[in-house]
Amino acid sequence: MAARRRRNADTPAAGAPGEGAVLPADLELQDLYGAFAAHGLDDDDLDDAAVLVPPIALPSEPELAGLAKAVPMFGWALALARWAAPHRAVDEFGDLTGPDRAPAARLLGLAPAEGDAPEEAVVEAMRAWSLACDLDLVEIGTTAAGEHVAVPGPDLEPAEAGDADTVLELWLTAAGIVRELAVEADSQELEAEDGEQAEEDEDGLNEVEEARDEAAELLDEALQVLYETTAFAEPGHETVPLGVLAALLVVPEGEEPSDELLGDITDVMVALDPMLADLAELGVLEYRPIDPELFDEEDEGEGRPAAQAEPAELDEAESARFGLVRLTPLGQYGIRQWLLEDGYDAPLVGDLARGDAAELLRGVSEAANVLPEEELKVWVAGREPVAAARELLAAARGIDAYAPMRRLLCHSALTLLGAPAEPAVREVLDDPELGGGARAWLVSLGVADVPAPDRAMALWTVVDAFAAQLLDTGGDPDQLRDLVAELPVTDEPGGYFGELWRVEHPYTADVLEAVGELHPDRAVAKEARKAAFKARSKG
Repeated sequence: MAARRRRNADTPAAGAPGEGAVLPADLELQDLYGAFAAHGLDDDDLDDAAVLVPPIALPSEPELAGLAKAVPMFGWALALARWAAPHRAVDEFGDLTGPDRAPAARLLGLAPAEGDAPEEAVVEAMRAWSLACDLDLVEIGTTAAGEHVAVPGPDLEPAEAGDADTVLELWLTAAGIVRELAVEADSQELEAEDGEQAEEDEDGLNEVEEARDEAAELLDEALQVLYETTAFAEPGHETVPLGVLAALLVVPEGEEPSDELLGDITDVMVALDPMLADLAELGVLEYRPIDPELFDEEDEGEGRPAAQAEPAELDEAESARFGLVRLTPLGQYGIRQWLLEDGYDAPLVGDLARGDAAELLRGVSEAANVLPEEELKVWVAGREPVAAARELLAAARGIDAYAPMRRLLCHSALTLLGAPAEPAVREVLDDPELGGGARAWLVSLGVADVPAPDRAMALWTVVDAFAAQLLDTGGDPDQLRDLVAELPVTDEPGGYFGELWRVEHPYTADVLEAVGELHPDRAVAKEARKAAFKARSKG
């Protein structure tokens, strides 16, 4: 797949079909799609989804194979391949002959058992036959008498039997074919308009080729955005309004959509609409296309596009008329395979939870592309709480660069294990690295008989906990300010920081420097900076 990128302010919308779109470009995004704000797609989620290719959770391969066989077009291809046994006459191009076309449509349930088969049914049956040929579910040959015949291919039987590897390989090939055909169809309009020029002018040919490349890039970027957004969505809230998808592709990061960009969003919606509809036929996604009535040229005789009525607040049903798309588990599987083929890192949830606690905490701490809570959930599931807690606590020890993060993750995992892990946590109350966090965890459970830590342990735990947040947030000041303001600084910050800079912890100076930069009280910030200098000098 093409590498996806956020638009820069001076980059036009890829794949824009040009003038003439009559979708509601003059409506504000919140008016168009505000009905979906409560469905897990707030601004922060969209921002995150625009810059990450996160791990995803997929059904098992047998389950995915079952979903693939349930896709009508794919199932029809299998049925026609079986129908071809032991052999069936075809023309020189491998297409079904005239007498077999209506029976093929009836076989698939597309036409009534008696009477003429509707033309649309025959066309659908021929498309399914073409797919069966493309997938080598049927093979074309010539008899000794020179007749062209089709016979079932070697993959048909294992596919019918539900062999997951065979079914998924066939489905992925089919999805790739449809993806390419969708792009070709999107560029045909330009090819038809410029066909005569293209025959005489090399520039015309280049323009058609550029249109194909732009359509392919637009579709790839849209699929990657859907992949990312779906991974972050709460279960049941994976549906994305088409306009939101287009906005993520068009609007430069950190900017509000201008009137011009709203027009670009409309153009991208129009370009994506038929391509997404094509992919929906193979089960890559579920798609509710743009309501054709929105393309009416006049609004109540006023000569205005119907979709450009006054920007009124739209409810969810009205918003849905502008298109809705949901990536299916099959679609996630397919896009992930394409990403892997192109060298992208596209992990699965649970990849880091296959080993022991040391491997779990180390992997989650060091991975650049991970959903920590999901990995922890996978790891703790089904484990005996006390044994799991002991293993986690042992893995959390250390003074290396990632140790504070391991302890933070250990605390989260212990929370998932809950009260049954208490005996293991009590065992480390006197541990200089784990004791402070263990006490905090017990207090969070509501345990009453938790002994207070000594002063040295309390100060070390403050530094360690703050260091973990520094690592977890990447030092983002917006996320650290509240934490800095809540530090237990006394009325004499000089005395407090005079103790803190002496704490033997690899991140002491870094923590003090962060406090010096972010604390809202100037006197406290000044003392923190002085303490940071002393901590650096000590080393």
